[in-house]
Amino acid sequence: MAADAKLPGDPYNLVITGVGGQGNVLASRVLGNIFTQQGYRVTIGETFGASQRGGSVMSHLRISETGTWSPRMPRGRAHVIISLEPTEALRVLADYGNPEVILLCNTRPVHSIAVISGQARYPQQDQLRQWIGDLSARAWFLEATRAAMEMGNPIFANIMMIGALAAADILPVDKDSFKAAVSQIMPEDKVAANCLAFDRGGQMLLKKEPGP
Repeated sequence: MAADAKLPGDPYNLVITGVGGQGNVLASRVLGNIFTQQGYRVTIGETFGASQRGGSVMSHLRISETGTWSPRMPRGRAHVIISLEPTEALRVLADYGNPEVILLCNTRPVHSIAVISGQARYPQQDQLRQWIGDLSARAWFLEATRAAMEMGNPIFANIMMIGALAAADILPVDKDSFKAAVSQIMPEDKVAANCLAFDRGGQMLLKKEPGP
């Protein structure tokens, strides 16, 4: 969808979720910049659960042409969820999902301390995908962390998920608007690598069909 296209809802409710250290907050800032540059009003609300120790981190972006909304969206009202970790996708779907929600999920698991210590079990990947697919209108599963590591830094996975969102053609996000937005918050020598990550995320999505 071109950057000058209209939002498919107002307010449009987007959730970015992950765990501490995955770049969740940076991704929300980049997307917020993309939409404010286009004249939209963007409200961002964030929650942190022991983020320095790999706890849950969630950003709510509420994007509107007409006004400013509460930074916390109502339960069951997400339009799109971008998840940097699979179990976080399931957790957010339980609270903010609905039959029409669209989800983009990075497949790389991040194990909690409880899982590492043997006090809990991490779900099987095929089961997770099935649950997520059952709770979404469309769900894409992308190996963003693996692709980011091929670029030399797993943190690029967050930018790849933004590129995937652009390729999904859901919202007015494109390469030019991304480059302009990321240039506002990153030094010039970092912009090219982030644009490459954006492109790779889009390429990954276009090679995938939604579903488990």
